[in-house]
Amino acid sequence: MSHNKINKKFIYLISPNKITDESFYDELVLILKSKKISFFQLRLKKETILNKFIIGKKIKKICKKYKVKFLINDDPLLAKKLNADGCHLGQKDMDLVKARTILKKKIIGVTCHNSINLAKIAIEGGADYLAFGAFYTSKTKTVKYKASLKILESVKKITSLPIVAIGGIKLNNYKKLLLNKANFLAISGYIWNNKKYKPLEAIKKLK
Repeated sequence: MSHNKINKKFIYLISPNKITDESFYDELVLILKSKKISFFQLRLKKETILNKFIIGKKIKKICKKYKVKFLINDDPLLAKKLNADGCHLGQKDMDLVKARTILKKKIIGVTCHNSINLAKIAIEGGADYLAFGAFYTSKTKTVKYKASLKILESVKKITSLPIVAIGGIKLNNYKKLLLNKANFLAISGYIWNNKKYKPLEAIKKLK
């Protein structure tokens, strides 16, 4: 993972909550062609394992073509089955150490909410990146934990692991997070549910 100062590919794109339309894949191709995406995370909470697998196979192919890392949310076993680049774990998901035995050297990122303590546990457990949030209110999921910009500063003092900022990130607040040393911005709602811009236009606005 690059730690360059100005990261052109700072977007960590999270899938919409539902993928039912074939046009989604065409849209994804256009978005990944923009060369602004480092990671794509498949996050379908209400989908069957079989459907996740079918959808995941299609997305993986597109991600591979455009050199974007393909991660699965919550499910190391599915990540292994799909031979994805890795997996993202929430605090209620599988234990990091156990996930590591399944995914070996693949990327495993961990949600740390707004807690330096959780970050330290994840660092010790061998996480590849740490995710913090929510920095802003989000429509994608209910915000239980609120993170402030100070947490980015504190985390940078204890680790050089990449930091992903998450939660309600959009056009009017994303720069603030980058300026405060977040390496990647996890974005979903601003791209997929934007009333003003189509997904590709929304991406292009983030410079």
